[in-house]
Amino acid sequence: MELSQIIARTLGLREQQVANTIRLLDEGATIPFVSRYRKEATGGMDEVQVAAVKEHNDRLRELQHRKEYVLQTIEEQGKLTDELRERIAGCWDATVIEDIYLPFKPKRHTRAEAARKRGLEPLAEHLLRRPHDVPEQVAKRYVQGEVSDVEAALQGARDIIAERVSEDERSRASLRISFERTAIISSRVVKGKEAEAAKYRDYFDFSEPLRRCSSHRLLAMRRGEAEGFLRVSIVPADESACVERISRGYVRKGSAAEEHVMQAVADSYKRLLRPSIETEFASASKVKADAEAIQVFAGNLQQLLLAAPLGSRRIMGIDPGFRTGCKVVCLDAEGNLQHNETIYPHAPRNEWARAACKIASLVEQYAIEAVAIGNGTAGRETEELVRSIQLKGVDIFLVSEDGASVYSASKEAREEFPDYDVTVRGAVSIGRRLADPLTELVKIDPKSIGVGQYQHDVDSTALRQSLDRTVEHCVNTVGVNLNTASKHLLTYVSGLGPALAQNIVDFRAQNGPFTSRKRLLKVPRLGAKAYEQCAGFLRIADGENPLDNTAVHPERYALVERMAKDAGCELRQLIASPEMRQRIDLRHYVDETVGMPTLEDIMQELAKPGRDPRGKAQVFSFDATLRTLDDLQEGMLVPGVVTNITNFGCFVDMGIKVKGLVHVSQMADKFVSNPSEIVRIGQRVRVKVLEVDEERGRVALTLKGVPQE
Repeated sequence: MELSQIIARTLGLREQQVANTIRLLDEGATIPFVSRYRKEATGGMDEVQVAAVKEHNDRLRELQHRKEYVLQTIEEQGKLTDELRERIAGCWDATVIEDIYLPFKPKRHTRAEAARKRGLEPLAEHLLRRPHDVPEQVAKRYVQGEVSDVEAALQGARDIIAERVSEDERSRASLRISFERTAIISSRVVKGKEAEAAKYRDYFDFSEPLRRCSSHRLLAMRRGEAEGFLRVSIVPADESACVERISRGYVRKGSAAEEHVMQAVADSYKRLLRPSIETEFASASKVKADAEAIQVFAGNLQQLLLAAPLGSRRIMGIDPGFRTGCKVVCLDAEGNLQHNETIYPHAPRNEWARAACKIASLVEQYAIEAVAIGNGTAGRETEELVRSIQLKGVDIFLVSEDGASVYSASKEAREEFPDYDVTVRGAVSIGRRLADPLTELVKIDPKSIGVGQYQHDVDSTALRQSLDRTVEHCVNTVGVNLNTASKHLLTYVSGLGPALAQNIVDFRAQNGPFTSRKRLLKVPRLGAKAYEQCAGFLRIADGENPLDNTAVHPERYALVERMAKDAGCELRQLIASPEMRQRIDLRHYVDETVGMPTLEDIMQELAKPGRDPRGKAQVFSFDATLRTLDDLQEGMLVPGVVTNITNFGCFVDMGIKVKGLVHVSQMADKFVSNPSEIVRIGQRVRVKVLEVDEERGRVALTLKGVPQE
């Protein structure tokens, strides 16, 4: 069966859609390009579907290589039958392939292998095939050499039977069914570590069905286990029943060998089978939990990256601090650093009046239009200072500092600001992320942004791939200004990458701004394929061709120009006039390569050339009377900002150090399966305080019955 057929059945797609998508990806097309500019070939599949096809295709190709290796290994042993070859070739279940291969897998030194070397395999066969013969009598024939007595012979035979049972597909399938239906995951605190493991006390004596265990609970237990505080196990609810079921294929009731074979089956279960299947389920449950956590992280990251920018404004960035002062920077409308200095409004120096005068002076001197204040240490106090100055026409924002320190100490920051310390770089980052969150946050390792759920416990490779794909999606959804984008931003543009991104920046520095997309072909090492993949996602404002500031791909420029000619107008007129565009009958432009999906996309782009899909940042203020946990009381209505979303709820910043939790059960007067359906990162909300736990530093909040603005 073709891989495209398998994938189509799995994902509920048409085989031709899948085959075309795989072909495009194999030819070097990127996921954003395929989903945006090849809708006719893919049947209109979105990025999520294209990515799913790619993942399944990669996995099946990897399995194909594994099958080839298994076939080769079995054939080299001279044990590959036509039936076995056909079975392996037709199987696309990795677990089944490994079960088939297990008996043929080269063994390390096992008890069964040692028994075979002592010549005891015929005795094991005898116990299974002729169970009514007296085992002790039969075993006497094998007492020789390294086999010291009858019991040693029988023990060796039982070891061989135990291994055979553990490698039997039927035994493994039977036990898997038991695990799937009844497995219980349990955790216990390691004796003597109760004090050290206090943060895991919810899991000191915990158990629940594995199928009901949420991803965040499983990851918490696994973290506790990795840190040496918890012992975690997964076992079927009724182990004796499992042994009984497995024994039916080996034990002849009432036979002379019944006891010996039953011992072998029980030993196989305890020593070989159960640990093997437990490891399998532990791995599978961890993979599932990882996938859920990664999905949450990727969704949060996407919302954060697509947060509304303030735009090209002259911004003052402030990185607050107490003892070390507040670092102040002034940026021009392009985000370039114009000035920096340090003020000391807070303890221990308390130069409040002097700091206020300095800020007012800088605002006037550099025509500042907005102030971005980091929301970390001394953030609220610094906000109070700036608001007290009553700066006319200047908007004031508290901006998340997550990851700013990571960026300020990075190689990229040192290259951009070699003559400034980390505090200046951090303040610049805070100011720039107000102007354009996407442009600034792409410079930071996504794991450092702080919107994940157990992101440090999940598979790092899977996390990196997912987050990179998320950043790529966001960058290409918004589009990138070719003449102002940094190397970091260009790196995520479809078809580019670090090397070509650097070449574009270097070419721009040497030759001046790009006046057309066509000039990209003059960038060193940027060939026709890379141009095809990236051009539609790069924008040139006020370029030679107005289409260069849209998502219309250059391969369709001639088509749009034909539309303008048919409408009896210039290209710029067509873009500017909704009336002229309405006269166009798109059906006249459908051919073998261009269908209605592409034509409709083109018309949408002509209607909004250069428009940012993210909207504009809105000013928000916390409750001025709230400073610490002590200021909160049950029943209070408080304004806040959603800062993180997990499977069990969302966290809300209320302007104090402790972030409150809105549990999923408190999000709406209905069942909520996915908190992201109710809230989004950066959303302004009003919440009611349900409970304040001062001892544990926790605040429980609710959205139920709270009117939102």
